[in-house]
Amino acid sequence: MNYKLLGKVLGKIMILESILMLAPLFVSLIYGEGLRHALAFIIPICALAILGFLMQRTTPKRRSFYQKEGFALVALVWIVMTLFGAIPFVISRDVPNYIDACFEIMSGFTTTGASIITDITVISHSILFWRSFSHWIGGMGILVFVLIFIPESDDGSSMHLLRAESPGPQVGKIASKMKVTARILYLIYLCLTAIEVIVLMCGPLINHEALIANGYESYEGDKLFHALLTAFGSAGTGGFGFIPNSFEYFTPFAQYVVAISLLIFGCNFALYYLVLLGKIKQVFKSEEFKTYLIIVICAVFLVFISLVTKLSTVGYSVEEAFRHSLFQVSSLMTTTGYTTANYDIWPELAKAIIVILMFTGAMAGSTAGGIKMSRLVIAVKGTYVNIRKLINPRYVSKTKFEGKSLEEKTKNDVFAFITLYVFIILLTVLLLSFDPSNHEAEHGFFSNFSASLACISNIGPGFEAVGPYASFACYNSFSKIVLIFTMLLGRLEILPVLILFTPRTWKKS
Repeated sequence: MNYKLLGKVLGKIMILESILMLAPLFVSLIYGEGLRHALAFIIPICALAILGFLMQRTTPKRRSFYQKEGFALVALVWIVMTLFGAIPFVISRDVPNYIDACFEIMSGFTTTGASIITDITVISHSILFWRSFSHWIGGMGILVFVLIFIPESDDGSSMHLLRAESPGPQVGKIASKMKVTARILYLIYLCLTAIEVIVLMCGPLINHEALIANGYESYEGDKLFHALLTAFGSAGTGGFGFIPNSFEYFTPFAQYVVAISLLIFGCNFALYYLVLLGKIKQVFKSEEFKTYLIIVICAVFLVFISLVTKLSTVGYSVEEAFRHSLFQVSSLMTTTGYTTANYDIWPELAKAIIVILMFTGAMAGSTAGGIKMSRLVIAVKGTYVNIRKLINPRYVSKTKFEGKSLEEKTKNDVFAFITLYVFIILLTVLLLSFDPSNHEAEHGFFSNFSASLACISNIGPGFEAVGPYASFACYNSFSKIVLIFTMLLGRLEILPVLILFTPRTWKKS
């Protein structure tokens, strides 16, 4: 293990996090939140900057990573970012319990959107900004951003880091150099985020009359602030709400804009690069993209039909039924977790579709979580080939994906990932059942199952006790720690976290 180089890169990350914390500090000063909230960011900024600078003083003998070192570093970076990122919550007293604060910021960085905050109206502007900004930071990946600035080696070290942090079964460069690839990805990411902010600012954002009618303040002067938070959550496909009831009090205009934005950010970013190159036909030839569109259309249609047949029960108009269907399918399939309605009271067909979408996720190479479309397509094709071989042992067929033959290793990796994914969900449900407060009045089996699925898929809300209008505050500290690691396993797609905590990783080879 190259400890010195690991420490040097970790030091860069700590300095980066201290710089990123300047943004919420600036928000605190703009809104005049006082010394305590300013110190909530100044203290960790100074600590991160000093520690990061000291760690930069090391001179490693070897300036390259092996694959296991790259994977372990990625997991370690996310844990360190969380441990320091939780400090502002505690110092500001917005979330005074440190474990709760770690849960909140891990949920932010992993773009999960699960929250332990029960009353969002008492949270300061700077903390609201920091938790939503963490979605944007974690969406594309922390180390992907760092790859823009660190020197690129010829031994594949940069690719190890990208592969460990980027979602999907197959990760590759879209340009000749890794540094150029990272710059292209972040430029696309930044531009799409800016476009969403601009579009949101062009129309009414929040239904202030509805807020006031339900006993809340109107937030009249915070349109730009709320547009930024919305775009941060959409781009990172996170889902932290920042006004009561998530997106219920947003205007239909804003809900449609966000729903479409979520579907855009759920696409593989490499497709946008093809669009920029003028290769639009290649985009529509993508098997994963076509599968993604078909599932979205079918899911919206089925949820809409389910709601239309129960209009008197759910209390929607036909337009509202369509809008809620589009929004919730977009939000949950892209593992964002924004909500415009309490889908916990929807018909069983609609809820069943939602649970299925929680598993599938969006496209690989996007900011979404879940199993991913590409893995599902490969798994279905691989299963079909295996069945054909059982029927006819002489049957010879190579599994193809996106026009290329898949290696046997890729198929095996996909099946292994799905197996691990399901195993971790079941293990998490088992561990949550040890929570002494676990009973039907608070969180029974389905609540625990949906919480586990929501955290490993980086969705946020689940059902029942952790439903769209509830929070994860009902769990004790042990359960929250379990869910913190479940979120991390989901965001880094399991292997980097397992490698980090495997003793053999740290032994001299």
